[in-house]
Amino acid sequence: MRFSTFLPFRWRVGPFWCIAPWAGLLLLAPWAGAAQAQAVARGTVLTGAGGAVPFATIALHRAADSVVVKTEFSDERGVFLLEGQAGGRYLVSASQVGYRRVWSAAFSLPPDGLVLPALLLQASEATALAGVTVQARQPLFEHHPDRTVVHVADSPLSAGATALDVLGRSPGVVVNEAIALRGRQGLLLLVDGKRLPLAGVDLTEYLRALPAEQLQTIELITNPPAQYDAQGGAGVIALTLKKDLRLGTNGTANASYGRGEYGKLTSGFTLNHRSQNVNFYGSYSYTNRNDFARQEFYRQYEALAGLPAASSDVLGKRMLYLRSHSAKVGADFNLTPRTLLGMALTGLLSRTTTANDTQTRLYDEGGTPALWYRSLVAQEIKRPNGSANLNLRHAFADSASAASLTADADYAQYRTTRALDLRTSFLEPTLAPALLTGEQRSDLTIGALKLDYSRPLPHRSRLDLGGKSTRVTSASAVAFLENGVFAPSISSAFDYYENVNAAYASVRGGRGKASLQAGLRAEQTTIRATLAGEGMRERRYLQLFPTASVQVQLAAQHALALAAGRRIDRPNYAQLNPLRAYVDAVSYRSGNPYLLAQTSYNVDLTHTYRQKFSTALSYAHTRQPIVTVVQPAPDGSRQVVSREVNLTSQDYLALTLTAPVEPTKWWTLYANAIFYVSRFRGELARTLLDRQQPACQLTANNTFSLPHGWSGELNGAFQSGEIWGFERARSRGQLLLGLQRSFWDKQATLRLNVSDVLYTSVLRSTSVYTSFSESFVTRQDTRVATAAFTYRFGNGKVAAARKRAAGAEDELRRAAGQ
Repeated sequence: MRFSTFLPFRWRVGPFWCIAPWAGLLLLAPWAGAAQAQAVARGTVLTGAGGAVPFATIALHRAADSVVVKTEFSDERGVFLLEGQAGGRYLVSASQVGYRRVWSAAFSLPPDGLVLPALLLQASEATALAGVTVQARQPLFEHHPDRTVVHVADSPLSAGATALDVLGRSPGVVVNEAIALRGRQGLLLLVDGKRLPLAGVDLTEYLRALPAEQLQTIELITNPPAQYDAQGGAGVIALTLKKDLRLGTNGTANASYGRGEYGKLTSGFTLNHRSQNVNFYGSYSYTNRNDFARQEFYRQYEALAGLPAASSDVLGKRMLYLRSHSAKVGADFNLTPRTLLGMALTGLLSRTTTANDTQTRLYDEGGTPALWYRSLVAQEIKRPNGSANLNLRHAFADSASAASLTADADYAQYRTTRALDLRTSFLEPTLAPALLTGEQRSDLTIGALKLDYSRPLPHRSRLDLGGKSTRVTSASAVAFLENGVFAPSISSAFDYYENVNAAYASVRGGRGKASLQAGLRAEQTTIRATLAGEGMRERRYLQLFPTASVQVQLAAQHALALAAGRRIDRPNYAQLNPLRAYVDAVSYRSGNPYLLAQTSYNVDLTHTYRQKFSTALSYAHTRQPIVTVVQPAPDGSRQVVSREVNLTSQDYLALTLTAPVEPTKWWTLYANAIFYVSRFRGELARTLLDRQQPACQLTANNTFSLPHGWSGELNGAFQSGEIWGFERARSRGQLLLGLQRSFWDKQATLRLNVSDVLYTSVLRSTSVYTSFSESFVTRQDTRVATAAFTYRFGNGKVAAARKRAAGAEDELRRAAGQ
């Protein structure tokens, strides 16, 4: 017996071809990465006369290249706290309107923290008249111990784009009909900390309707702690929407227009009024995008169940017209210096109309043309969505590490209506035309209640406790008419109910050069699915999800971290819903009511060098992985149905390399490479599956400081060929260019960009089974040139007091996703 029999992977020489383009970059620096212990630097900002400077902007910089790591504000007494990685070398800068920026000396941050000498600000007539010019640059990508942060608002490439576009350009993310992170599907997606209960096409359409202008950051979390829902075997993607922190009445207005083969318009505004104790805010965006999808399908059907062998060619062009309105209004109240009450309402109304013209040729077993027909498909899809949130946070003391209590109540409703008109005319032989019309409606409601408590423990430790209850209900129905006659065989109704009750406990702390986090989350799940005519199916189960991580500072320049956890992916209502949703005349989407949850065990080992260069080795084993498959429809019509099924197992092994480097003062490069292999095992349609393929994802994001106030961005991404279950996708990539300049005292910003410059993001894929195979090519309107203009008005003073008094909107967002 060969030794390879005992291994989850059988290695081949194949992956070396995708390492070669990065060989030069690998020589630039030692690769490393990982979570490190955190420590706090404390200090005070004073005037030259010794008075406190309240609400000064305090920035923590890496000593090696002065890149900003974190920004905070001094309180009313001029005191500030900055958290960084223990053992790291930093600089601190302080600035305030009317004063010159002042810098601390470089220092190493010990595990027990450090008290810095007072920073003395000297008055400046120039800055008092003209304002402070901030020299520090915030990187577009930040690699943290447990996550990667993408600063969308600072990128010229985000102008005129959608949330789906920006997400697809993020390191390690691939967007198709599903979203994958580091080569794995199954993600928990949060918007402002709230779970988005959508998947597949519904999720991508939602993100396509959300303008990138509304996004502040995207966080990619591959091994989240126990505070987060256990949903999402591949990790968590958290989208944070923009929120103005300036005092007084402020706002922004933006407009962009892009042109590929068709036009793409986005416009909107934000408005807020903030005082020390109250803030009212609102935003609105309008999107008008026209797009196309040119598709080619080649299918082969083997003889099966009395049906002769056959093959078909399908050529089609689908036009998409998207109109969407998105809005958000909210208010925050500082009830006391340590108590914050917040409320928010969000809405997204999108209307998509499609016109699909396809021609299908069917050939018999000998390759002779047997049927030639043309189909015209018109659909109108409306998605009115809305959500409401009420949150409360209380800190039990003024200290930044004081005990705190957070409560959240959320309610959201997602509705989809779909009107279908499918007309088929037969060209050879001449047959009577056919007409299929349909009306479909789905109402999805999600409600959640959550409570979190956090308190310090002795020896620099902290305890986090919490509970959450979530309920999701869905009611959907579809009625089809064939040539004006009701078709009961393809019309039905489906009801879905999901309740998840969770509780967690987590302890984190450190000693010397090591820190440890351990947590346990328990989730009790009840799922009920009812299909008209078949009765109800119910599943109940209780599962435990442990997480643990240990971080060790090996030396001044090296750190090592190990993280492990167990996660789950429950099939959602769309994946379980067996009702048909036609894409075109020969393809439709249908759920699988017998789908089971998949569970995964994840381990990450990460090494960091100089707090910059990282190397991460990851392994995951997934039981009953959920994959999307295409199969001939059971009625023998030569239509194809897309749905999810469970396979037996998936093993995943990956090496992730991250290098943020600064070749010159005007050029910053963030390079990311992921080399991975997945092995799928299972059986479907009399086809045994035991398949693996090495793959890689390479991204390089370059930002440039150009003359005359311009800045530029060059982004390149490459995805090699990969497999996902029975599907094998070919390689693809994308090159993007962007320019940006601020003027009118930095109140106005002009952005120019071109996406998919070389038009290389074409999707090509093949699925092969014993009795059926399909190959397809899809080309979309991805090469687009865009011009965007943004204007900010109002007071420029940041409301530091609220952030320090009520305690961190970031914590609120993290708590909301727990």
